[in-house]
Amino acid sequence: MDTPYGSAPLPVWERPEPLPRAAPVPLSRSKIAATALLLADEHGLEGLSLRKIAKELGVGPMRLYDYVLNRSELLDLMVDMVYAQIAEAPQDAEWRATVLAIARATRDAALAHEWFADVLGGRPHLGPHALAVGEATAAALLHAPGVRGIDDLQRAVGTLNAFIIGALRREITERRTARSTGTDEAAWQATLGPYVTRMLDTGRYPTIARLVIDGAHLDADETFDRGLTTVLDGITGSLRQQDP
Repeated sequence: MDTPYGSAPLPVWERPEPLPRAAPVPLSRSKIAATALLLADEHGLEGLSLRKIAKELGVGPMRLYDYVLNRSELLDLMVDMVYAQIAEAPQDAEWRATVLAIARATRDAALAHEWFADVLGGRPHLGPHALAVGEATAAALLHAPGVRGIDDLQRAVGTLNAFIIGALRREITERRTARSTGTDEAAWQATLGPYVTRMLDTGRYPTIARLVIDGAHLDADETFDRGLTTVLDGITGSLRQQDP
């Protein structure tokens, strides 16, 4: 397929859907991606294949290649389907409210589709819904008091994304570990609590002791919101203004 960019095929989002075929099972890219998303939610990305998706849809595997060239394109469609959910986050006239809503919607999406956290921070997500989320985020941050130009905006977007990706990957990893080991936080504390107490009583780790004993013990929602607030405070410059 010749394109303005040479002989490479158009990205999957720009290629027209194949013409309808006289077949018992009608297909579309959105139907294929939705089926793949459900399988990934249940089994993770490791077991995802075009063959399994075809079996779930009741069609031959070769039919799927009319719609996606490979597994990578399938993943692009799945990722953008999740971004479509994030794009529904309400946008506010106040920049901070918009960023908070998008960040929380991203977390909600990752908790609903754990595999999504695995693909964050990798190659850029360039589907139309991913671009819409990126545009809304950048446009909101552009109005933050501490952002005075494109360089500030790049740093703000990068810092925000780094926090969100790191926070979500940690939370999802903890959830998976708890499931795979059958150990919840209370059981973990009961097992290792005495050891931690003995180590802190040595006096060699005074700062960690303060964090453990005096620090607030937040749930996952509060932890994410506190970290997010700290990042946005830094972007506005309010933390620097409070320094003595």
